[in-house]
Amino acid sequence: QVRLVQSGGGSVQAGGSLRLPCVASESIYSRYCLGWFRQVPGKEREWVATLGSGGSGEYYVESVKGRFTISQDNAANTVYLQMNSLKPEDTATYYCAASRMSCQRDRSIEHWGQGILVTISS
Repeated sequence: QVRLVQSGGGSVQAGGSLRLPCVASESIYSRYCLGWFRQVPGKEREWVATLGSGGSGEYYVESVKGRFTISQDNAANTVYLQMNSLKPEDTATYYCAASRMSCQRDRSIEHWGQGILVTISS
C-alpha cells in the first residue's frame, strides 16, 4: 500500500512563496502520475497540477499557470509543489495524490496525502 506523507504548509503573505513536499513510501515515479489538489471548506476539491508518470509532462489549472511548479526528486521519492506569487485565493488545504490512471480527476486517485493547510494573508 503506497503511503503519501505531506509536510510544509503554513501561513504567508500575498506575494510570497511556499514549497510543499510529499514523500511516497516507495518509488512510484515510473508507474504513477502525481498530482496536487486543493480544497476550500464548502467547495469541491479542485485539481491544481499533475506530473505525468515518468515525468512525461506537467499540467496546471489555468489559475496557477506561471506561478506553481510541480516537480519530483525520484531518489527521495518526493514530489513538490513550488508555489510563488501567492494570492489570498490560493488559501486551501492542499493534497498530494497518485494514480495509475489519471491525476486530474479526484475519482481516479488511488492514493492521497493527508492534506496540509496553506493560508495566504492579504
